[in-house]
Amino acid sequence: MGEATLETLRTELQEVNFGLLELLSRRARLVTEVQAVKSRDGIPTYVPEREQAMLDELAEANPGPFPVDTIRHLFKEIFKASVQLMETEQRQVLKVSRASGEADLLLRVGGELIGAEPVVIAGPCSVEDAAQMDAVGRKLRALGIGLLRGGAYKPRSSPYAFQGLGRAGLELLRDTARRHGLATVTEVMDTRTVKLVAEHADVLQIGSRNMYNYDLLREVGRAGKPVLLKRGLSATLEEFLWAAEYVVLHGNKHVILCERGIRTFETQTRNTLDLSAVALLRRQTWLPVIVDVSHAAGRKDILAPLARAALAAGASGVMVEVHPRPEVARSDPRQQLDLAGFDAFLAALAPLLPAGPGGCG
Repeated sequence: MGEATLETLRTELQEVNFGLLELLSRRARLVTEVQAVKSRDGIPTYVPEREQAMLDELAEANPGPFPVDTIRHLFKEIFKASVQLMETEQRQVLKVSRASGEADLLLRVGGELIGAEPVVIAGPCSVEDAAQMDAVGRKLRALGIGLLRGGAYKPRSSPYAFQGLGRAGLELLRDTARRHGLATVTEVMDTRTVKLVAEHADVLQIGSRNMYNYDLLREVGRAGKPVLLKRGLSATLEEFLWAAEYVVLHGNKHVILCERGIRTFETQTRNTLDLSAVALLRRQTWLPVIVDVSHAAGRKDILAPLARAALAAGASGVMVEVHPRPEVARSDPRQQLDLAGFDAFLAALAPLLPAGPGGCG
């Protein structure tokens, strides 16, 4: 053979490059198949021990001239890219993802159809007494709104704050709803009370503090009742969808996502309402999305503008707190509308709400 020229060596190098590229593509196809098996069998995407074992075997087999550290570095990058590819594939096939092929969820709760025309969910922050609940229930019935919210178990930052009436609160909520022909939404905080809350409520709410409580998510997934899942204070949308996936994986497709504001540096509102989340979630999932404007704002004067913006962004409904006498409420008085304020709130939303039950247009 003649002496190699620079051009022939470069040609040979490029052939090797193309060969490496084909091998990398083949590896990518294999890891995609591996991810499908892992998803089926519930095996984690990334297993550090498995990666370390492969690196050790490659280092042992290294024929040179690259040093072992270089071989480890190169293959770590390949493994990293492979894990990222598997995670992307996994996200694309989430049961809650539009890629799963599910049709948009239409969920019948009492007389309301969530996921069709916008709905309003209203009621006090906390269930306090029979008179309070009857006043709100009568008001909702008169306005044709069919979804009553109210907290019987209250997660409070201070251990000295009102924690809710517990079982007695559930009974008051249930009895009010029956008397006025309403369906109920209330929070469940503990796996030990899921059955009790499910016996009294039509929709089980998972609050923002419990979005990461995976045992609770599994339990409400098995409870046989629709679930309203609130986004965590600092949760990404990806984490929010993963939380919903826990519920769906355990047998319950009837999940309503609720954007309720996220924690930022802003101090003029209780939280910062992330309306981009509504638009993005509508693109990414077949689950309905509603917006809790009361917890987002933490104040009454901007609830209507936030609700209008939420509906304009594509929300399937809004949640708002209403109390006959907010000034004496046992929790969150600053963000609860009185009954006249609720009338004004609905009037401001009238062009965006349907006529008849659940609307006021």
